[in-house]
Amino acid sequence: MSMKTRRGLFIAACLLPGLALFLLFKVYPTIQIFQKSLYLWTGVGDEPKFIGLQNFVDMFHDDVFLLALRNTGFLMLVVPVLTLLIALVNASLLTQSKLKERGFYRTVFFFPSILSFVVIAILWSFIYHPTMGFVNSGLELLGLGDWAMAWLGDQRTVLWALAVTLIWQAAGYYMVMYMAGIDGISPDLYEAAGLDGATRIQQFFHITIPMLWEIIRVTIIFSINGVLTISFVIVSVMTAGGPDRHSEVVMTYLYSQAFTNSNFGYAMAIGVFIFIISLLLALISNKLTERGSH
Repeated sequence: MSMKTRRGLFIAACLLPGLALFLLFKVYPTIQIFQKSLYLWTGVGDEPKFIGLQNFVDMFHDDVFLLALRNTGFLMLVVPVLTLLIALVNASLLTQSKLKERGFYRTVFFFPSILSFVVIAILWSFIYHPTMGFVNSGLELLGLGDWAMAWLGDQRTVLWALAVTLIWQAAGYYMVMYMAGIDGISPDLYEAAGLDGATRIQQFFHITIPMLWEIIRVTIIFSINGVLTISFVIVSVMTAGGPDRHSEVVMTYLYSQAFTNSNFGYAMAIGVFIFIISLLLALISNKLTERGSH
């Protein structure tokens, strides 16, 4: 047996276990989800009944699903934009400033991203508490007690309150990614721009952002998909979809359909819809930001 053949067999032996696990726990369940989305199925006992695309038709006549979809769209629009903007500004300020406490601030900003999502949700539930929360207590101290409200119990503010929680959780993580990218930018570029009379703001828009654009493209996709997954935990713990479904998101609605209503076929149809939307959003955001990378 030649050295080349032995090398190929060794590589195959290393790859096959991982590939088998990937096929078993990723590809096969995904195929099953697509298949079962075409059935009326309670998940246990009864034989699945084939109904074609009826689950998908019902989905777009389901007022609660459409409300959950609207809420999810709001979070997917607001949270990534504000998260990445805050992360980028903080990364630029901390990297280019001469603060001795820069390492301390980096740790403080990054700390929320290592906390459990459940811990974050419980923490912010206390912050928003109507009587004991920091938000309303702070407003009282500032003489703005009339502004105090049940932030998670008012349909006008609940989504914004959840958005703030999601932003707080993720901004530090993306800030560290941007700081690593900024550290790789040659200081000579900033020095040359400064000699030409460019202000810090001009340097930020004409040097920092263009040089970080490939990283920004990746973080846009990560943050959009992150909202889909993380919002499930945050909403489940903080509001359970209330008040009156006004904080329901598609992932919590999927869960309730499967494990509360035992409507697994419909839940899997929602899962297929989420999968397709996530894929389309990733492709669209990648295409829209592709021009900037050149």
